[in-house]
Amino acid sequence: MNIVLLEPEIPSNTGNIARTCVCTGSRLHLIRPLGFSLSEKNLMRAGMDYWHLLDLTVYDDLADFLSQKGQGRLFLATTKGKQTYTDVIYGYDDYIMFGKESAGIPEEFLKYRKNDCIRIPMGPDLRSLNLANSVAVILYEALRQQDFPGMDKQGELHHETYID
Repeated sequence: MNIVLLEPEIPSNTGNIARTCVCTGSRLHLIRPLGFSLSEKNLMRAGMDYWHLLDLTVYDDLADFLSQKGQGRLFLATTKGKQTYTDVIYGYDDYIMFGKESAGIPEEFLKYRKNDCIRIPMGPDLRSLNLANSVAVILYEALRQQDFPGMDKQGELHHETYID
């Protein structure tokens, strides 16, 4: 899967998303301008020691991303979407784009891709969920549909001592 952040502003959100991408084997695409430096302390701390494992591409702008994007479909996560994130079937190479924390994906871009817009249901009159949480919710649904490719689905306790 491909996670795309359009002009992210908060380094800790992007760091958490980077960590989620590494743990799920997903690629992270960042579209400038970024609201932080890629060497910022809060970004690095949130991503923990996983940065060397991250499959990351940074683009100059939206046009640069669109010109280099692979063959997968592009879904746009927005509170303005008519369909929920569970209404669509995701492919292995699909892209899920999330907008910047303060404004989301620009409406002028959304209006040309209405059928690609997806949303996470939430209570009325609320603005949005946290960006890192939104990425995790939608990404894990996409991966669930694919039976979690390349991921360990069998956990085990660290100690086999049980109390009856």
